[in-house]
Amino acid sequence: MTIAPDKTVSPPPDRSRPRPTWTATATSGVLPLVVKIVLLGLAAALAVSVTPALVRSGSWVFLGGVWAIVVVLLAVYATKRAVPLKYLVPGTLFLVVFVVYPILMTAQLSATNYGDGTRNTKEATVARIIGASAVQVPDAPSYTLAVGTTGSVDTGPFTFFLVDEATGDAYAGDDEGLTPLDADEVTITDGTVTEAPGYTLLTRSEINDAGQAGGELEGFTVPAGDNSVIRQQGFSAIELTSPLVYDEATDTITNTETGVEYTPQRNQNGDRSYFTAEDGTRLSDQSWGENVGFANYVRAFTDPAISRDFVGILVWTLVFAVGSVGSTFALGLFLATVLNDPRMRFQRLYRSLLLLPYAIPGFISLLIWSGFWNRDFGLVNDLLGLDVNWFGDTTLARIAILLTNLWMGFPYMFLVCTGALQSIPSDLKEAASLDGANGFTQFRKVILPLLLVAVAPLLVASFAFNFNNFNAIQLLTEGGPFSPENPTAGGTDILISYTYRLAFGTAAQQIGFASAISVLLFILTGLLAAAQFRATRSLEDVN
Repeated sequence: MTIAPDKTVSPPPDRSRPRPTWTATATSGVLPLVVKIVLLGLAAALAVSVTPALVRSGSWVFLGGVWAIVVVLLAVYATKRAVPLKYLVPGTLFLVVFVVYPILMTAQLSATNYGDGTRNTKEATVARIIGASAVQVPDAPSYTLAVGTTGSVDTGPFTFFLVDEATGDAYAGDDEGLTPLDADEVTITDGTVTEAPGYTLLTRSEINDAGQAGGELEGFTVPAGDNSVIRQQGFSAIELTSPLVYDEATDTITNTETGVEYTPQRNQNGDRSYFTAEDGTRLSDQSWGENVGFANYVRAFTDPAISRDFVGILVWTLVFAVGSVGSTFALGLFLATVLNDPRMRFQRLYRSLLLLPYAIPGFISLLIWSGFWNRDFGLVNDLLGLDVNWFGDTTLARIAILLTNLWMGFPYMFLVCTGALQSIPSDLKEAASLDGANGFTQFRKVILPLLLVAVAPLLVASFAFNFNNFNAIQLLTEGGPFSPENPTAGGTDILISYTYRLAFGTAAQQIGFASAISVLLFILTGLLAAAQFRATRSLEDVN
């Protein structure tokens, strides 16, 4: 008798779970790949598109930065390697572009005299000085004029496209001089250049606007050699001859008619240079952009008009920051403690109402409060029956700012303190009560130290924010009231609003000097924050 061997019977396949189909797998793998390729292609295309403009403007550092970013993105995301970098690169790039780069640019700008009256290069300024003294001589050439730009039609840079009315020869002229043009380089219609590859030609209206007083074309001249310059005259150009001669080797301008020699000399502040004769007579009030080293920083501490106000503004900035943080924290902590009592009814309703000021956009609240403090129709004077000019007196204006900031800031502190209080174990308070501590002692010895452990970093951040709280000052008082002695510095100005006025709010913008103040402000804020964080280390022993 033969016994058949055992046969292993395989169980039937489990059909309760659907098997992944080819379509689903392919879609989940192909779609991210397509998105990645498209995004990398857009980044590379953007770099390619901006490269010609950056090359023409000579922005080699910026060009290198753009392509460095593209190379990093391709190296990280085009391969399956360096997985951690795929998460670190986006944040790092945003940090470099929006934080590190602006800081470096501000520091670089602080070592220059950039601002109104110093936006041109030295070569352009020399050409304008010589052109301003030029006069027309008999039989001087005249040209038809077209103005082109590779940048903005408002700010340039500009190039004159000239056609000699006598010979028909075409030229391109800028601050560097004249360049002859071949017939195929531009399009000439009726004796005037009507098209120039790579340039945007200005309309007559735009030429007229740019040539007005204060416009970028005002005083624009093209050196033509032999003490001659070409200057715009309406919608044409003429060649003029100047008695002034610039010697690049000695960096001097000489008046050939009088023999007087003018050399560049710094002004009293050390931030601008003018061509000046030995007797102190200036050839022109035109200056130019240049590096001035630490002159802006020296001026901040040595110029009496600046240093006197700078110290006062610094003190008020500290008072404003400390007062804002201290008052908002005290009120927020008080309200949070009261509403944290379990015996309090309608806690949620009260908490929601107290958070309403925090829900309103800050600039709207500031504009509303600016109306509340108005002397004639303000709510504060109407309710209290007063006739107080809150913004007409420095002390009253500062009090109004602190009270307004208290209204806007206490909900944040209330929210933070409420969360910190609810995180403190109730067992600690019960143990303190058993040891005989009353409510105030429990708060001072147990609750407050534990609460500060959580909120101290937020207090430091709030101090740094209020130290640079530009909106509160600008939207309430605009830095005023101002004194006739120095209309640049207001009674309620903090450092950031004072810096803004120096850079953009005066008749003569001093962007280089304002950048130096910004760097000092950045350093000061960092030192204060570091000192505060160091002081909060003692709270680490509480736990």
